Amino acid sequence: MKTAVVLYTSDLRVHDHPPLRAALAACDRVVPLFVRDRAVERAGFAVPNRLAFLADCLADLDASLRGRGGRLVLRSGEVVDEVCAVVREAGAGEVHLAAGVSGYAQARERRLREALRSQGCALHAHDAVVTAVAPGALLPGGRGSDHFAVFTPYLRRWSALPPRPVAGAPRAVRVPEDIGSEEPPRRSRVTGTSPGLAPGGEGEARRLLTRWLRSGIARYEDAHDDLAADATSRLSPHLHFGTLSPVEAAERARTAGGPGAEAFVRQLCWRDFHHQVLAARPAAAARDYRARHDRWRTGRAAEEEVLAWKEGRTGYPVVDAAMRQLRHEGWMHNRGRLLAASFLAKTLYADWRTGARHFLDLLVDGDLANNQLNWQWMAGTGTDTRPNRVLNPVRQGLRYDPDGRYVHRWVPELAGLAAPRVHEPWRLPAAERARYDYPAPVVDLSEAQARFQEARRHP
Repeated sequence: MKTAVVLYTSDLRVHDHPPLRAALAACDRVVPLFVRDRAVERAGFAVPNRLAFLADCLADLDASLRGRGGRLVLRSGEVVDEVCAVVREAGAGEVHLAAGVSGYAQARERRLREALRSQGCALHAHDAVVTAVAPGALLPGGRGSDHFAVFTPYLRRWSALPPRPVAGAPRAVRVPEDIGSEEPPRRSRVTGTSPGLAPGGEGEARRLLTRWLRSGIARYEDAHDDLAADATSRLSPHLHFGTLSPVEAAERARTAGGPGAEAFVRQLCWRDFHHQVLAARPAAAARDYRARHDRWRTGRAAEEEVLAWKEGRTGYPVVDAAMRQLRHEGWMHNRGRLLAASFLAKTLYADWRTGARHFLDLLVDGDLANNQLNWQWMAGTGTDTRPNRVLNPVRQGLRYDPDGRYVHRWVPELAGLAAPRVHEPWRLPAAERARYDYPAPVVDLSEAQARFQEARRHP
């Protein structure tokens, strides 16, 4: 009786799961395995919000497998060691997993392949599981080009590529009975989570996608930047944990049709774009993709400004609202992310890595490809280094929160102040300003912009 192991990583679902379908087609029995990776914990990526969301995802995945006659096997430790141990216990002849993107994932896959080979076990890495199009599947013209560094030509090629067929969920999963498993984690046991953290799991992801396609996507193109409207899909945590297939999400959106669907699919492509950049340049997770030789500000004053940014008390209401949403929900509106990143890297001229790390400490959807490379895009050290992309928080607030409802929601001390003055409270007469318990701006915008432009002219 042939047995395979399916190693789950960032693909915690049963629908449209090529590794699981391939294992079931090739073998009589399958061991669905998830390893709580000690290396991830040591690197500081196992933060409360993602651990709580992960607990939901694993519980949901186990329930889905049990509904098909199977179960999820959980282990903790070094991934290669634990997979090899399960292979020996099950007498498995092959292991299936989704191909990784980050430098760590790629190295882990190489180590696992070598270790399994010594046990006479084959490793099958499947593409287009974590992303809609596999990194490396599309290459630009020109000698030596191993990835696209410009989004628009990537979008054209990505859009023209026929997607792989969406695979349905299996009807039955037969798991060996004698393979031991650890107790699954529970959200209730995770401390330090954001109070408004959303639930995880494939069931929740599919409900959210269906509701979004029915009642949200039609207005996405016009309203996705409206901070108060909250008109984005909120699917990013599910795409990060793989409880939702990006291939299926793109297909269902295209079936829905319309400008909103086109704009949403473009965002899925943007996600794939950064994944293929990171797959080709893993060092970009920590180093400038295109160095500008910045001498980021340091010292006590700079540290105090960064702390004010983290705590949502910069004196710029729309930036503070975004940072407070992040702390409360473990999630932030995309326009808010752009504003927050621009403010830290260009207005405060603080190292983008400081902001990226803070986001990773709180974001439930935080991963290296999307988080680090979007930060570099805003800092002007990524695939696009234009120095003039400096977002003025006052103008952005007036444009994307014209009624001040987003600010009122997250900065309640300004709730009695109507727009447009809510975006510039420092302009109020002193007597009126004293009624609001809100800090003065940590920096003057015109001085900050001049400082940044001078730094980029003379690095």
